[in-house]
Amino acid sequence: MLKQATALAVIMALAACGGTGAKTEDTAVQKTETAKADEAGRTAGYNPDRNAYFGDLHIHTRSSFDAYIFNVRRTADDAYRFALGETIQHPSGFDMTIAGGPLDFYTVTDHAEYLGILPAMDTPGTKLSELPRAKDMFSTDPEKIVAAFQGVGASVRSGKPIEDMYDLDTINSVWLQNVAAADKYNQPGKFTTFAAYEFTSVTTAEENGGFGGGNLHRNVFFKGKAPVRAFSTLDSTNPEDLWDWMDAQREAGMEVISIPHNSNVSDGQMFRLETYKGEPMDTAYAEQRMRNEPLVEVTQVKGTSETHPDLSPNDEWANFEIYDELLGSYTVGATKGSYVREAYRNGLKLQEEKGFDPFHFGLVAASDSHVAGGSYSEEDYWSKIGIVDGTPVARGSVPLPGTTSWDEQPKDNPAVINATNWFSRWSASGLTGVWAEENTREAIFDAFRRKETFATTGPRMKVRFFGGFGFDEAMLASANLSHEAYEGGVPMGGDLVGTGEAPAFIAWAQRDPNGGTLQRLQVVKVTSDGEEVIDVACDNGTPDPSTRRCTDNGASVDMSTCTPSNEGASELKVLWTDPDFDPARRATYYVRVLENPSCRWSTWEAMRNGTPPRPDVPETIQERAYTSPIWYIPGG
Repeated sequence: MLKQATALAVIMALAACGGTGAKTEDTAVQKTETAKADEAGRTAGYNPDRNAYFGDLHIHTRSSFDAYIFNVRRTADDAYRFALGETIQHPSGFDMTIAGGPLDFYTVTDHAEYLGILPAMDTPGTKLSELPRAKDMFSTDPEKIVAAFQGVGASVRSGKPIEDMYDLDTINSVWLQNVAAADKYNQPGKFTTFAAYEFTSVTTAEENGGFGGGNLHRNVFFKGKAPVRAFSTLDSTNPEDLWDWMDAQREAGMEVISIPHNSNVSDGQMFRLETYKGEPMDTAYAEQRMRNEPLVEVTQVKGTSETHPDLSPNDEWANFEIYDELLGSYTVGATKGSYVREAYRNGLKLQEEKGFDPFHFGLVAASDSHVAGGSYSEEDYWSKIGIVDGTPVARGSVPLPGTTSWDEQPKDNPAVINATNWFSRWSASGLTGVWAEENTREAIFDAFRRKETFATTGPRMKVRFFGGFGFDEAMLASANLSHEAYEGGVPMGGDLVGTGEAPAFIAWAQRDPNGGTLQRLQVVKVTSDGEEVIDVACDNGTPDPSTRRCTDNGASVDMSTCTPSNEGASELKVLWTDPDFDPARRATYYVRVLENPSCRWSTWEAMRNGTPPRPDVPETIQERAYTSPIWYIPGG
């Protein structure tokens, strides 16, 4: 049985691989500018002070080899219809409908490696279906299936193509089909899509065909026109070679960025302090990385990459949806080099000591769903892979059939092993928020470029963050707050160059009308030698100046019904100045907003099953959002 678990681990490895635009409160300015915008050919809802749009930047369909092997048959067209609000079917047979209504943008990012090859191998009459590997891949013998798929994973990992499977005509044809689907569903002013794919690099010392290793995956997005083929690990496993290719595409007129994800399971490789080949980093490296990777995905189904309790022992909220086992294995990866907040600190240190910062990135979130539709609600969760984790029993939120106690679970059962190590620890996360003038490819991609983005763990809460000199309390009550803040400062994602005086920051969050209430706003300050989490706004008064913490607001959850108590705020807004500000020192500031506690997805499923919640995962969580930082840079 353990052998079966290991086999599943092998297949799993590479599977690891809002609402409509919210109107700003600055209505007076918006109405005037919208009229002008119509005359200028802008889309309806154009707002120079920018609207919040919500979307998912990381979706797989049947064309990804690891999705197809788990019985996913939904196409890119199905994925876009799901994002627009239509119901599609999960591989396990139940319906999936997006929680909270249609999204504003959505992107299919199938793995470029062997793109569309497995569906072709499973189609009688094709040349690929006649391959011996195809007959093994779709046989009824689990060991043959695993062996055949293991070879594919080893190829992706090593970058050495399997010659008879590496059918570039099929791969390029399916890539262009995905590009065409993105174009078909892109509706300027209503719904945005991008031509995109996943580059699936994994580092590992294993030479036995195993998949387990450090995740260096990136999703690659094109602003408009896309090339006729995608650069994959079968071209090179080195992300720096990907950046060279992206630079060449940009020079050819095709603007492109890539977004790394799951640094939390990179085994310390994503933010290591040297190049892919182990050489020292330099200014050219940092500039190329930031030119091509201005953003990083900080939360998704396979856990949170913000920080880890071992790296942030004084952050009481650091132990949130931590997932640390390397792809397709039961091995816990290295912590250092795997988390964003530490990377911000190391980036500042490199800037101060060597004059460059390769980690000057903004934050986004996504689901990484492999079933065409993301599950963003704790109350309505279906995990990510397909038939392997498509039921509460499979993902370990309820005991095996015939049992009611967690003590009765057989520890050598493959389903129990996999649920314990993987599925029960995964999350109903996440979504990207973007502040953009309108819902078009150009406006949203430009927001990516300037890092005016924020990440949420699922709820569509809106968060703004501005920094500037001359901000005052009166601005908080202004109907044109955002306009004034843009005029006098910088938004999230910006560099704030010092003048010698302390800057002021405006942090502003609004709850998701379909989600929980807000408990607190926090500013996370990072310097080259430390970090601090500071509560700056509370739903029940002001933070204690000595502890820099809100007092307990008494929020709770009725665990018999998963009903939260009524405490909490609909909106938190504050002007804040750093009491320890040093005008001569670089610092990175970002906002984290926390909801009141609510039931985790595993608790919802246990409650419906009439069994106790799983004891080794939290019963409740605090949903949250993270803004991209504002970087303070000393002047002169």
